Amino acid sequence: MTYLASITDTFETIRERLGFDLDTPGFAEVVFALGVSFGLNLIIGTLYKATYRGTRYSQDYVHTLVIVGTVTTILILVVGNHPKAQAIGFGMFAAFAMIRFRRNLGQARDLAFILFSMMTGMVVGARLYPTAAATTIVMVAAIYILSKKEAFAPKRASHQLRIRVNNDIQYDQAFGPVFEEFADATELISVESIQAGMMTELRWGILLKSGAKVSDFMEKLQVASGNNRVILTSTQRSFDN
Repeated sequence: MTYLASITDTFETIRERLGFDLDTPGFAEVVFALGVSFGLNLIIGTLYKATYRGTRYSQDYVHTLVIVGTVTTILILVVGNHPKAQAIGFGMFAAFAMIRFRRNLGQARDLAFILFSMMTGMVVGARLYPTAAATTIVMVAAIYILSKKEAFAPKRASHQLRIRVNNDIQYDQAFGPVFEEFADATELISVESIQAGMMTELRWGILLKSGAKVSDFMEKLQVASGNNRVILTSTQRSFDN
């Protein structure tokens, strides 16, 4: 507590000397705020890259995180200290409503990182620098730990299975023994008639048994399907950058 109090006192002294306690931020504080926002958003961008697990990693997206966070700081500094702040605020939200984010978000967490970056920029723009630094560091540590500890991950990777069979095959009887040998759980998702009704395409959700060999599983499925098309796709992203 004494150490934290000392840091707070030191920061307050710096604020007074640089004129950070004025009602309207001066040039020195604006530069300082932009530097803090840029630095914190760089940390957020680095965290995103370090914890990304997909195959669509985009450098432009990380740059966007940093830019959005920094620009938000500028907007909050202006809106929060301008005599016509309310009018500017409405104009800002109107502008945001007209602008769409020009990227298809590959993962739900992409949206969360955008909000994280904007919230950091807002707190810095509100001139709450210690709060911005503390909350960013805590959130970054928490997200990193969740990612590296595989928190809330499924016990085993799940897969989606697609098989094409001739219409004369009784697929329940043909694939049942194979599923019992290699899978803990199966769910028939869809049955679709293809190739002008001459064949049937089946889709299952599969939870493979621990230690099951995919090569053996695929070989037996191939035989059971009459050597027709068999596709097994993992639905869990576990790629490293």
